[in-house]
Amino acid sequence: MALGPRLDLRVGQTLILSPQLQAAIRLLALSNLELAAEIASELERNPILEAVADGEPIPPEAGPAGVATDPATPEPPLAAAPDLIAGPDRPDDGLDIDPAAEFIHHDGPADFATAPDADDGNLIERIGAPEESLLAVLSRQAESALAGRDLAIALAIIGTIDEAGYVTEPLEALAERLGIALGEVERVLRIVQGFEPTGVGARTLGECIALQAAERDRLDPCMAALLQHLDLVASGDLVQLRRVCDVDAEDLADMLRELRTYDPKPGLRIGGGLATPIVPDLFVRRTAKGFTVELNAETLPRLIVNRNYQAEIEAHARCHGSRAERQFLQQCVSQAQWLIRALDQRASTILKVATEIVAQQAAFFEHGISHLRPLTLRAVADATGVHESTVSRVTSNKFLSSERGTFELKFFFSSAVHTSGEDVAIAAVKARLKALIEAEDPLKPLSDDRLVDLLRREGYDLARRTVTKYREAMAIPSSFARRRRAIVRSA
Repeated sequence: MALGPRLDLRVGQTLILSPQLQAAIRLLALSNLELAAEIASELERNPILEAVADGEPIPPEAGPAGVATDPATPEPPLAAAPDLIAGPDRPDDGLDIDPAAEFIHHDGPADFATAPDADDGNLIERIGAPEESLLAVLSRQAESALAGRDLAIALAIIGTIDEAGYVTEPLEALAERLGIALGEVERVLRIVQGFEPTGVGARTLGECIALQAAERDRLDPCMAALLQHLDLVASGDLVQLRRVCDVDAEDLADMLRELRTYDPKPGLRIGGGLATPIVPDLFVRRTAKGFTVELNAETLPRLIVNRNYQAEIEAHARCHGSRAERQFLQQCVSQAQWLIRALDQRASTILKVATEIVAQQAAFFEHGISHLRPLTLRAVADATGVHESTVSRVTSNKFLSSERGTFELKFFFSSAVHTSGEDVAIAAVKARLKALIEAEDPLKPLSDDRLVDLLRREGYDLARRTVTKYREAMAIPSSFARRRRAIVRSA
């Protein structure tokens, strides 16, 4: 049988996502802030699409039928916001929206009596300008104190300083890279170590604290010996510390208290940029009938189609325009209508999923984290009638604000831990484990075996390795390390 290339025609059926469906899926995974940026970009591309601030009246030109609305004609009824709890008569795809609806509006906190005070002002106006970075601050000090060759060396040293204020490159490598003597680099480094904040330019933790102690005129031989043996401080070997520092127990206690007043990372006091505030996508309100969920409308502008401007463009295109202009106008109209329907579908799906999550975790909102129930994506998908991947997209990068704080929607999904009664979420077990450790005697900390026994008495059947894994996940040291820290503090 001869082997060789050939061409075959085959007929088959496959599922292909249309570009509009792909865009709708992408919109579903965006947070409110990301969606606002996407809408702003679309407003720049589409000339007939306009945004109306929440609370502003709808302009008369935003009427149906593609022409300006007569002011004497009453406006069409507004598109209703999706129900908080979707019923069986509302399909999951959310495309049962009246195509004539001109805009989308979701009730937000501003529509309720419990809305935030309007005098709070714009969040952007309350946030100050970003601080200078540590690199910029040190470079400015170097330019004012040095010049010529020394300035070039200082800037090279500053370029190796990390955000905590430490030199990250060995001086030997830096001297070789610059082609100068090691002593010259060390001389300029001592100048850089005199810059603010005190302690920057150090190569080790001991040197960083020594610079700060020297500024306070507290770097005596005893303190210098202590800084050279910080490993003994970490291990809590107070007997050896008294020996190497040649001090008694009272003096050592004073030195340890003073040691705690120094900043081990002085560079973090400068720069770092602005912390981005979390803007919740959803609000949970307590009502007489339970908890209700609402979208944050402040980050979602209402969209309308400017029918008046559309009519003017159509009239111009019919008289003077080309076929390409008419096609462009039709494309803009179709894109605007699709975006409005897609946003309404997104809002309906998010509210449906979030409402089911709140209903499943009502005990958490009522009593706290100890009542957090185990929950999976499949359970929410089955209850809401959507696909599991849709629930995953809805809960991605979405935050929910409630009386108990602001949480990512992913927080409410957790595996189950078997107990003598009902299964509980891993987050609830971690919270109980942390509470037991915080209530322990610092000088007699609870070992992992002891924690296992205490948790089993409360009905949590956990293995020792599981308790260790949960403790390490919460960045809690071992019982030996906790006791060592307690000894140093008590000294």
